[in-house]
Amino acid sequence: MKQLVFATAIFLVFGAFLAPAAPQEQAAPPAAPLVAEIRNAIVLAPHYGVFDNLSFELEGGSVTLLGQVLLPITGEEAAKRVARLAGVAKVINRIEALPVSDSDDALRLKVYRSLFGTSDLYRYALSPNPSIHIIVKGGHVKLEGVVSSAGDSRFAYMAARKVNGTFSVTNNLKVEK
Repeated sequence: MKQLVFATAIFLVFGAFLAPAAPQEQAAPPAAPLVAEIRNAIVLAPHYGVFDNLSFELEGGSVTLLGQVLLPITGEEAAKRVARLAGVAKVINRIEALPVSDSDDALRLKVYRSLFGTSDLYRYALSPNPSIHIIVKGGHVKLEGVVSSAGDSRFAYMAARKVNGTFSVTNNLKVEK
């Protein structure tokens, strides 16, 4: 019995040295600072607001800008700001300028009031750049951005759905983790 205990102890001691090393926590990819700089350049672009939705894809030094903007100059300015960043070799601008429409403008305001005029969602409108973005094209509404809970996402969807004049509402809100 002593020999079995001794052999087990030897195995455990040497087994620890022979076992593969535990995976090390991987360092953040070198692109992480660039991603933060690109995000910052987009969010701080002049005219970028609640009725615009911009995102990007980064592959090597190439940045593809995506989304929809109310004013064409917003997309152009975002592309210029990103192109000036160190580490960005190429910018592909795939930002769509939404068509000019009085009925869409009126619908944007109605949806904005419905969303942010309630005690449940008003906190999302308190910052200069709200985390909920309202995209309206041809009477179709898309909610983009980030909310803090699944309940807020559902509430935003219901608030947009009850607005007269909407043909459809798509809820693309992501819940922050």
